[in-house]
Amino acid sequence: MNVLLWVFQVALALLSFAGGAYKVFMFDELAKVPAAGALSRGGWGGLGMFEMLCAILLIVPAAARWRPVLTPLAAAAVALESLGLAGVYARYSLKVTAANPLVWVVAMGLMAVVVAYGRFVLRPLTE
Repeated sequence: MNVLLWVFQVALALLSFAGGAYKVFMFDELAKVPAAGALSRGGWGGLGMFEMLCAILLIVPAAARWRPVLTPLAAAAVALESLGLAGVYARYSLKVTAANPLVWVVAMGLMAVVVAYGRFVLRPLTE
């Protein structure tokens, strides 16, 4: 179970960091998506920075055994953020295609819930 949780943590961290960097540095591309009008450029940038911070907190505290409680908290934060973004994206499109950001947000949210539950209940990390 521990190995599976680590795989999910790393995958979630990579997706979160990539998504956050996209929101911060590629706003011109993001603006082409209809749902981008839901938030301002600063709002998307703030969400992007939050995602990148969570990506770091998913790996570093657990790997360094320094404040490992931050890892499931970061996963829970990503799950809540994914829930909010899913609501935003669902207002614009419910198509199940790889080009729809809703699909990726739901996948990240489910993965974040697994990591949060796994690290809070099933295999908590210790210092």
